[in-house]
Amino acid sequence: MKLKAPPSWALKVTMAITGSIWGIFVLIHLYGNLKVYQGAEKFDGYAFWLRHAFEPFFPEAGVLWIMRIVLVIALVLHVGAATILYFRGRRFRGPHRAKKYRNGLQAVSARLMPLTGVLILAFIIIHILDLTVGVQPIATDQFQGPTATESTAYSNLVASFSRPLVAAFYSLMMVFLAIHLAHGAKNIAVDLGAMGKRLRAGFVIVGAVAAIAILIGNASIPIAVQMGWIS
Repeated sequence: MKLKAPPSWALKVTMAITGSIWGIFVLIHLYGNLKVYQGAEKFDGYAFWLRHAFEPFFPEAGVLWIMRIVLVIALVLHVGAATILYFRGRRFRGPHRAKKYRNGLQAVSARLMPLTGVLILAFIIIHILDLTVGVQPIATDQFQGPTATESTAYSNLVASFSRPLVAAFYSLMMVFLAIHLAHGAKNIAVDLGAMGKRLRAGFVIVGAVAAIAILIGNASIPIAVQMGWIS
């Protein structure tokens, strides 16, 4: 029996919900990342707290693993829905491309969504291998995993971003992430049925502010390491 693909509206709602989950996570992650400017003790202390949050109700890293499982499920659903919609759209358009394209920032960001999505997916994988798992040569040979009594997140971050190409890569990926998030906020409003102009405008504004904050906040960290402000 051949499985029938879900209707487009269900796929779009799935993308809106899962995209919102990841958008909220990225903002929370930004809050933690910015603690690096408070020094190694604060940054490592925050990373250590995440691993031991709500003990003994949860085991060590229990909260982290719950977050990871939710994020992985959301990512798989988001990428799967996006892939189906992308190829479904190409099939419905037929072999001939439209000669005229809409102009403007929103139109450009809309056309870039598939590309930025693929780049962000690749970035997530590289980021995990670099600063979470410590797989060489993506991670440095100085990478150390956390112990039962302390975190090594600060030293791992500095060692990784001390490499100019890695610092440039992370900063560039934040540009693509900001583009994806800003346009995604508008899509979320449409896909979840926000009808009012003010409500849709509110989604666009929130998405733009969040995208700018993520771009400036996260991209500033590898730049700060390269400048010697974080060491």
